[in-house]
Amino acid sequence: MNSTDPMVIVGGGQCGARAAHALRENGWDGAIILLGDEGRLPYERPPLSKAVLLGERTAEQCEVYDDAFYRGQRIDLRAGAAAASIDRAAHKVVLADGACVAYHRLLIATGAQLRRLDVPGCELPGVHMLRSAADAQAIAGDLTPGRRIVVIGAGFIGLEIASSAVARGCEVVVLEAAPRALMRAVPEAVAQRLVDKHRSMGVDVRFSVAVERILGDARVTGVELADGATVPCEAIVAGIGVLPRIALAQAAGLDIADGGIAVDETLRTSDPFIYAAGDVSSFPHPLFARRIRLECWKNAEDQARIAARNMLGHAEPCSAVPWFWSDQYDMTIQIAGLPALGATTVARETGAASRVFFALDADGVLVGASGVGRTGEIAKDVRIAQELIARRARITPETLADRAVKLRSLLMEEMS
Repeated sequence: MNSTDPMVIVGGGQCGARAAHALRENGWDGAIILLGDEGRLPYERPPLSKAVLLGERTAEQCEVYDDAFYRGQRIDLRAGAAAASIDRAAHKVVLADGACVAYHRLLIATGAQLRRLDVPGCELPGVHMLRSAADAQAIAGDLTPGRRIVVIGAGFIGLEIASSAVARGCEVVVLEAAPRALMRAVPEAVAQRLVDKHRSMGVDVRFSVAVERILGDARVTGVELADGATVPCEAIVAGIGVLPRIALAQAAGLDIADGGIAVDETLRTSDPFIYAAGDVSSFPHPLFARRIRLECWKNAEDQARIAARNMLGHAEPCSAVPWFWSDQYDMTIQIAGLPALGATTVARETGAASRVFFALDADGVLVGASGVGRTGEIAKDVRIAQELIARRARITPETLADRAVKLRSLLMEEMS
């Protein structure tokens, strides 16, 4: 496939970098331009809340590829070239400095941006949010032994930050406005096991609390809650979610659905010359008969490859079963499918302190699995569950709960 115009990718993160590589792997010999706005090489974000905060890895060690890779693959990486607009009629991306970049096909992989904490005092020094490598480095500097840290938000990022802070010797309080942790992500039983672990490690986890203001003058000194109570601290990290970065697509008149850029099963937008992938894309999933948007490492990897192939003329559908993981203390959480779609939850003991919770829809179809415990005691069952979900297996709750029944045997039955 040849063109005088380049393949252009807007978004210099993991998804964009992987897509650029996949274009080369799949035979594109023309120019590739990768536009980013952070001024650094594309990197993976999952280690930021864990290994980087713990001092086990540097931000540079999280990079997807080194500089030599982009040169060797003839990928024109412009790490400080923010895209300002898309001229669809002219097939051009207009950059913030006014320069224009023509495209043969365009991929939007702009990811997500932080949902900002909007209360008085939120701009005080010592108040952090985590999205970028720079954010992680700033937070790590405040995680010193004996310091009191408040984490606002009991989602995965908030809880991972809390576990990292404990490992660094901090005293930690987690404040969550919802009545429990991980409201939309996992069954209540899984969330409770995580909360119990945090509390056993000394974390003060509070639910149904609202932050009224951040206290302090030259630097944060505490948090005032809506009920008038105060929580003293030396630093705050807010992890209250993200929003897909759809402004560029919206301004260009591309269709938006369910909060993301609307794409078809091949990740093509309402403009046949433009694709979208990763956190920012809202796509129809054939297994679940609905449009979904995923914010996870695995989806960015999968969709980068699929988008690249389809930009080259293939018609590969995006149908992989979602998969996600989180490490906290000595526990791992692995999630396959969409547990939130379950009408029934079935627990299966997989070890002394490990469980896998299966989600069945109203028709008895397996739609999700959430494992919590030691990696060696949950990973295999979650992996097999992922394959069963892909086959829309119908399994009775009694069978799933029975440890004597091997999940592999159920998969073999589905395959026969």
